[in-house]
Amino acid sequence: MGPHNLPEQFFFNETSDPAKLNNRQRGQLAEIVFIRKAASLGLSVAKPWAEGERYDFIVRADKVCWRVQVKSVLAKERETQHYRIKTSGGLTRRKHTPYTPDEIDFLAAYIFPEDIWYVFPATVIEKRKIICVVPGSKKSRFEQYQEAWKLMKPPVAQATVESTIETGTVESSTVEIMPDP
Repeated sequence: MGPHNLPEQFFFNETSDPAKLNNRQRGQLAEIVFIRKAASLGLSVAKPWAEGERYDFIVRADKVCWRVQVKSVLAKERETQHYRIKTSGGLTRRKHTPYTPDEIDFLAAYIFPEDIWYVFPATVIEKRKIICVVPGSKKSRFEQYQEAWKLMKPPVAQATVESTIETGTVESSTVEIMPDP
């Protein structure tokens, strides 16, 4: 039986019905969507070989490497307009501890129904177990992190340039060096 003879149920896109997946499968799907998105933006992505790290991926932008934890949300909370993003991790509910900047650099959260990402620096989510977001809301203080992939762009390097003026004195000034796009 060739691919053209398969029943339609075998053809679906990556987010066709994540509700039918268990938590582990949904997490793996979110990681695949993350790799695709990051790669489409020109970022290099690597997965640590061993389990046990607090981050899921190492993402390289130019010469800078970031540790990224990936989370996903399936639906809004009942009777609310927001999505709850878990910003902690652990093997059991009692052992969930918030991520810290010593463990990760970014938390990337995928909202399945909206097909959007929130990219949070670790300093924003530290000491929190959840963050609530409302895509498109002007009141949400976390909306600035929706699709905020630019935060992974390496910091601008600075160089000191010395120049001699006609009087023979040396002046020093700081020049920003922008990385290649």
